[in-house]
Amino acid sequence: MPHSPAIKAICFDFMGTCLDWHSSIVAALPQKLPERDRSAFALEWRQCYFDANSQRQADGHPPEDIDITHLRVLKEMLQLPKHEAMKTAFTPKTCQSAVAAWHYQKAWPDVAPAVATLKERGYEVFVHANGTTRLQLDLCRSSGLDFNMLFSSELLGVYKPAPEAYLRGLELLKRKSGECVMVAAHAYDTRGAAAVGMKTVYIYRWTDDVLEDQMLVRGENDVYLDSMDGLVEAVDRLEGVSGMKNA
Repeated sequence: MPHSPAIKAICFDFMGTCLDWHSSIVAALPQKLPERDRSAFALEWRQCYFDANSQRQADGHPPEDIDITHLRVLKEMLQLPKHEAMKTAFTPKTCQSAVAAWHYQKAWPDVAPAVATLKERGYEVFVHANGTTRLQLDLCRSSGLDFNMLFSSELLGVYKPAPEAYLRGLELLKRKSGECVMVAAHAYDTRGAAAVGMKTVYIYRWTDDVLEDQMLVRGENDVYLDSMDGLVEAVDRLEGVSGMKNA
């Protein structure tokens, strides 16, 4: 009889985990600003976006179009006294271009081989990320990555890391939580997935989780990796553990 794997599906967070958002955003920010300042501003913008989502979720509001959130957060940042010197560099057109840049990102070099190998081995591979379906379609096109399905917070109606985000995804996939692995570069994401019983693989990316204690994160997850180069082997190990539990 053919082997029936204990793990059926691999869910990937998208931006940060699979995609190098930082390079795209730094290139889209006003070129008259020094690259070091653009890099710092991009990292801050990313963190403020996360904070805005968390606040929106805490206030009981539904997911907002990510373009609206990015533009609002950008404008709020430019009102801060510490950014007064660079404010004049951001025209309305520049702001719109910077927001649009989030739709065009390249994959980290280690991602495509990992996703392709997992698919070849028969695993279902999905994007499960906050954002909109339009954003995810654009990012698949710009990155060249190919998944079986794209699940966005817009589609699911809730932001990660709310339990409902993962449970709704599992319901649509017709999979049990123990049959699915969440791969993410965000500790809030792997924590949310683990809370509903999913396996977790944390991928360290220097662009994300800048406020997290990585030693703590390392101990929280089933697997902690410095890149996706070891992802297939990690899934193999998790498959073995799950298989023994289900035997």
